[in-house]
Amino acid sequence: MAENSILCSVSSLILSLFTLFSCLFGHCNSVDQLGGYDTFTISSFKYPETQIRPFDMRYIRVDLPPWFSSMSISLKSSVDLDIKSIEKVPKSVLPMICFRDGSLPLPDVSNTSLKALVALSNGSFEGIQVLQNTEQCYPVPRNMTMKLTNEQISAGVLYFGLFNGVGPTRTQSKMIVRGPAYSFAANISVEGCITSTMQGQYCNQTVELLSCGLSGSSSGNVSVSGFFNQSMVSCRNNFETSCHGDGEMKIYSLEILRIAEFLTISAQDVRLRPLNSTGNSSGLDLMCFARYGAMPSATLHDYSGNLNKSPLVIHFPEVGRWYVSILALNLSKEIGGSQSNVSKVCYSLELQELECPLGKAGPNCSSERYMLQTVLRKDSTPFESYYLPYGEKVMSDAANFLLEPLLSNYSFGGGLDTWTYFLLNVPRGAAGGNLHVRLMSDRNINYEIYARNGGLPSLVNWDYYYVNKTSSSQGSMFFVLYNPSEEKVDFYILYVREGIWNIALRHLNSTGGTSNGQTTMSISLERCPKRCSYHGDCRSALDASGLTSYSFCACDRNHGGFDCSIEIVSHQGHIWQSIALIASNGAAVLPAFWALRQKAFAEWVIYTASGISSGLYHACDVGAWCALSFGVLQFMDFWLSFMAVVSTFVYLTTIDEVYKRTIHTVVAILTALMAITKATRSSNIILVMAIGALGLLVGWLIEFSIKHRSLSFSTDLCLNRLEGWRIREWLQNLVKIVLKRFRWGFLLAGFTALAMAAISRELENSQNYWIWHSVWHVTIYSSSFFFLCSKVITINSGIERPTDGIYQLTRQDSLSRGA
Repeated sequence: MAENSILCSVSSLILSLFTLFSCLFGHCNSVDQLGGYDTFTISSFKYPETQIRPFDMRYIRVDLPPWFSSMSISLKSSVDLDIKSIEKVPKSVLPMICFRDGSLPLPDVSNTSLKALVALSNGSFEGIQVLQNTEQCYPVPRNMTMKLTNEQISAGVLYFGLFNGVGPTRTQSKMIVRGPAYSFAANISVEGCITSTMQGQYCNQTVELLSCGLSGSSSGNVSVSGFFNQSMVSCRNNFETSCHGDGEMKIYSLEILRIAEFLTISAQDVRLRPLNSTGNSSGLDLMCFARYGAMPSATLHDYSGNLNKSPLVIHFPEVGRWYVSILALNLSKEIGGSQSNVSKVCYSLELQELECPLGKAGPNCSSERYMLQTVLRKDSTPFESYYLPYGEKVMSDAANFLLEPLLSNYSFGGGLDTWTYFLLNVPRGAAGGNLHVRLMSDRNINYEIYARNGGLPSLVNWDYYYVNKTSSSQGSMFFVLYNPSEEKVDFYILYVREGIWNIALRHLNSTGGTSNGQTTMSISLERCPKRCSYHGDCRSALDASGLTSYSFCACDRNHGGFDCSIEIVSHQGHIWQSIALIASNGAAVLPAFWALRQKAFAEWVIYTASGISSGLYHACDVGAWCALSFGVLQFMDFWLSFMAVVSTFVYLTTIDEVYKRTIHTVVAILTALMAITKATRSSNIILVMAIGALGLLVGWLIEFSIKHRSLSFSTDLCLNRLEGWRIREWLQNLVKIVLKRFRWGFLLAGFTALAMAAISRELENSQNYWIWHSVWHVTIYSSSFFFLCSKVITINSGIERPTDGIYQLTRQDSLSRGA
């Protein structure tokens, strides 16, 4: 691993996020408690309350300029979890918040982030420090208030990701989406120091900007590689010397504007003050701590060394702002242990930066370096592009270019390998894209690939690398290797960081003669890796700030994962699920048959159409066959299902067909509105049951009012005729009529089947939907069948005969008049 550049930066991130983790379940200082200093607000954002549905996500981008002093975050959510209950909640439904420096977090790629979650929950950091370009994930707290300073996090871009469940099934297309949703609201503000030379959390630390200038070629002599045009940039402190006491720290900063071969930090003319001190300055420790993008300390830095022993050399430093702190130790020991006199150490600080000429890079600027031009793809989403060396003609959409004509011809130190560097720019806002690198050859590939953001990669300094099938960054959650072979290398860097990327090719065995083979290379910025493995659709969105575009895969029913490459349901399993969901609608034959036998033709049409439409809808939903568009089939399924439930209730009444047709018309309008607006909401079941019960009640009231018209006279007449004994007799007769109206064995079976349907619906989730929804089909249609069978058919009803007679007489009269 690249221990020099990776482990220190990862340690910095872990220490910073440890402060965050402490704030999640503890207490942090509020923003107001640290006020009163020379700061101003650089940016402030308030994110309104936003709901995150199951398997959904939100991203937030926060820009941290080099002069920022602190970042304050206040988060409120509806999640109510404690540390003890975290491991009991399945990860697929666990609300999580993830942080990543420079690009968007992606916790679905591997189980690494989930292991880190458990480790952090137990207060352990073992196993995290070996990760590079990592992210940190935590359960979403109910309330969180924290403040991170420029001593804890580096300047640049920090991304927050809020997820409602993680894992391969998050991107899987589901027949239903059920589960707890949660909401969050956030306030994020970034503070900066008013004075550019004052930094730190309270803007009370002086930072001296080193003055730099070009000092010409390296000593004016021919270098080892034979080049004269290496340029040396020297930086010194503004004063001739700097002095400070024991334990006192001084901080300096400088800007590296171009890619450099190395950065050397040295201290010249080290001496003690007062001059008459008897101590020897060669024995003291003049510690130097260097850090990229943030202020270093003795415990938080990227590089360190004792300048009084030897200069500190940083190979291939990253482009941007560097901070250097100098700390003097053991002064009193060197002066003889006396603390009576004021003792200081003085020195002249010098930094030398060796830059290579244009087109050259590597040790002694001996290797070729190519700046790749960006070519946007035609008719593509934003930022989709491929990269070509200047002068290359675009021959195809694949944008391959031959590698051999571009390779370096020089071998440093007589070795058997050469390095060739390719530089490309990932524009601002494109951090949600994926960098695709591919090599193809007609012979065995003799190349190693190293990639690094901001600086040149090497054997010990890289972000991602590929040597062979068994040695690569495959353990990183943002590096994905696809089917490597002796003739092909194909990998993605997921959610790539913005800025300059350097891709280095190490050509092995270059002295063994010129190979007759040809190798083509392609580098592109793509939205979704591997085009979602042809098992899903690539979709694009913006983060909450609207500054970053990101893409994600919406997979089909059988696949999941960030690239839809994980088979969640096998082909055979998919067939059985499809058969169960479609064939279970055959239970609609039961109520349809009974309705047809009783000559209830309206109910027969509804039950038959409901079973057919539900079968067609699920056939389309599982991807088998779509007779109509998915939206039309979904509407028909839900609407006719609602109608079937209500029709069952109305059928249990004995009112005239005229009233039934009226109730059916009203119900058809209401259920159609429910099905066209939000058909899948759970409350619809309760609403449909309520409408059906209301229809049954209305039918009974109509029947009651027709049989007992005498009760609709004046109030006085009712009071005179309804005496106490008469009321009791009427209630007894009503109970007898109800007992004789239904077959109670079938009625009990109907309620039992209805309860089973309710239980199966309650047990439904995204994983077992096909099982319990099939049971739902069978039980809900069976309950309708039992309810239809429970009604006792009354022959020659005295209520219906006069009505039919009046209707026939009216019809004959109208026909005679028409004649």
